[in-house]
Amino acid sequence: MAIGTLIKSIQDIMRKDVGVDGDAQRISQMVWLLFLKIFDDKEKEWKLTLKDYKSPLASRFQWSNWASNSEGMTGEELIDFVNNNLFPALKKLATQAGVSAQGRVVGSVFEDAYNYMKSGTLLRQVINTIEEDLDFNNSTDRHLFNDIYEKILADLQSAGNAGEYYTPRAVTQFMVDIIDPKLGESILDPACGTGGFLTTSIEHLKKQVKSPKDKQVLQTTIHGVEKKPLPHMLALTNMMLHGIEVPTNILHDNTLSRPLKDYSPKDRVDIIITNPPFGGMEEDGIENNFPKKYQTRETADLFMALIMHLLKHDTGRAAVVLPDGFLFGEGTKTNLKRELLEEFNLHTIVRLPKGVFSPYTGINTNLLFIEKGGPTKQVWFFEHPYPSGYKSYSRSKPLTIAEFDLEKKWWNKRKETEFAWKVSAKDIAARNYNLDFKNPHVVDVVHRDPEELAREYEEISADLNKVRDKLKQELMLALGNQ
Repeated sequence: MAIGTLIKSIQDIMRKDVGVDGDAQRISQMVWLLFLKIFDDKEKEWKLTLKDYKSPLASRFQWSNWASNSEGMTGEELIDFVNNNLFPALKKLATQAGVSAQGRVVGSVFEDAYNYMKSGTLLRQVINTIEEDLDFNNSTDRHLFNDIYEKILADLQSAGNAGEYYTPRAVTQFMVDIIDPKLGESILDPACGTGGFLTTSIEHLKKQVKSPKDKQVLQTTIHGVEKKPLPHMLALTNMMLHGIEVPTNILHDNTLSRPLKDYSPKDRVDIIITNPPFGGMEEDGIENNFPKKYQTRETADLFMALIMHLLKHDTGRAAVVLPDGFLFGEGTKTNLKRELLEEFNLHTIVRLPKGVFSPYTGINTNLLFIEKGGPTKQVWFFEHPYPSGYKSYSRSKPLTIAEFDLEKKWWNKRKETEFAWKVSAKDIAARNYNLDFKNPHVVDVVHRDPEELAREYEEISADLNKVRDKLKQELMLALGNQ
């Protein structure tokens, strides 16, 4: 069954259920079911490959024992089992002592999960559809799972509540390509959403994995934190689909809730790559985790302070998506930018055009590339142009990775072009650290309503005629007086 059809048929069954309200709940419901199916298929593999592997789940809670038989539990019996037996047992794994790493992953998926479905008959139909069409240990189906995730993310985005944790694939890919992680470097996304930057980094690093030891290194160097339950659940499953078999380093937490002074040198990382939530406000008190100079309730600014604090001395580097407001904003933003220029090398800002993140937001965004061990001598700006014929991006015409070939060709042989220019740190400091520099090579073209322009032309023509007549009169008078 095609992916679109599979997802649609599951969602169509769920729509008949009175307990499931809206796309986000349908997706949440589908994700925990898919997670248990994937985990069950992984356990079959672990039993063959890991010596003395023991499941953290009692046998009656393993998917193959309660879900995989199409003639198994249904109706009231199934709902009662899921709500009163399965969920309490899985939630307990999050806090229980002595639980294996695999068990902790299950616990963290289920600590905030919820069974929204009220009809056991419809739930049985959903389970049977998943069971019939997907086998994670079949390599073709493994690719299908990745496609399912892309489809779920697209559905979430169109449900209107995914923008905050969805970064367009081309932007993610470009940032990882430029940062170019090396195997053994620790990588963190402190607001990882569904795990897009981390999975792209994993795929980039897989080319460097040559031995089981290398594979183990990869498993331990990927770190993410996500505050909201649904994207966290998606991120964990996404990690498993990309070969991080036991993703215990993907935490369900708010990175900003830990005081900055509590981080020790061992918490520092080589690479941070992230699209922190912007435009939001943190709850009261969170700002007290930060020194006075950074205190604000604006989420993106707090994340920027955290990113600067967590990069390893001399070797740390970061790529961050930030809105235009950060470039020209003052107050805390000025303090952050002063420190960025004095203690880091803010070497490049890629200015993205409008529409890259639509329909979620029309705000203009920028990609900041930073290295620890400054100070900054100059900042290069690169204004990403629309492809010819485009006035904006849309769902049918999104930004593509091929468009970034422009930046990639320019990156290591930098010179001023129609898209690229540089500004000295001195000039930036003189403007009170305002980084909102417009492309000096572009002449502003006025795109206005033709009727308005025609009226303006007529008014200017009329004014010119008046001036001409006045000059004529003055000239005639002057000649007449001779």
